[in-house]
Amino acid sequence: MALSLEDIAHLLATRGVNQYGREAVSQLEHALQCAQWAEKSGETPATVAAALLHDLGHLLAPGGDTAEQDDLHQYMALPFLRGLLPDAVLEPIRLHVDAKRYLCTMEPGYWETLSPASQHSLVLQGGPFMPKEAMQFAAQPFAQEAIRLRRYDDHAKVPGLATQPLRYYMAGLERLALGPEAALVH
Repeated sequence: MALSLEDIAHLLATRGVNQYGREAVSQLEHALQCAQWAEKSGETPATVAAALLHDLGHLLAPGGDTAEQDDLHQYMALPFLRGLLPDAVLEPIRLHVDAKRYLCTMEPGYWETLSPASQHSLVLQGGPFMPKEAMQFAAQPFAQEAIRLRRYDDHAKVPGLATQPLRYYMAGLERLALGPEAALVH
């Protein structure tokens, strides 16, 4: 069953008020900050949307984000978003956890830049890639978008940071959902 745009907005506005794992921001604050970082960096509307929705799986997971187990949140939302949004949104979401694993392998010192909560979740997510795995990851379509998304994710944990409201980013999602592929169906 696909989520509607209204369902997504409702999830973010209601369940998104919960704390984002062990970070000092809520799920919604994290999503909005991540989208804002992507937009200010000149990303495509699809990558901005992926930044907004990359952790939607935490809001769909039974019991929410406990950070004591890997809830595979990067996969959880995909069946609910498929058919509504293009692969240019879905694939960076699917790959953003692997992007962290990749960066820990390929960039000396990246691990140290992660928050303690992000370091903890990395262990639960399988730890850094082996070099061969990192190269395989980087060769996938949308891997570069996922790497950039991961960097926005790293910075989107600032308590009280002013962002555009949720409705601003929902308007962008609506434009993507009504894109060329959707226009052929309607």
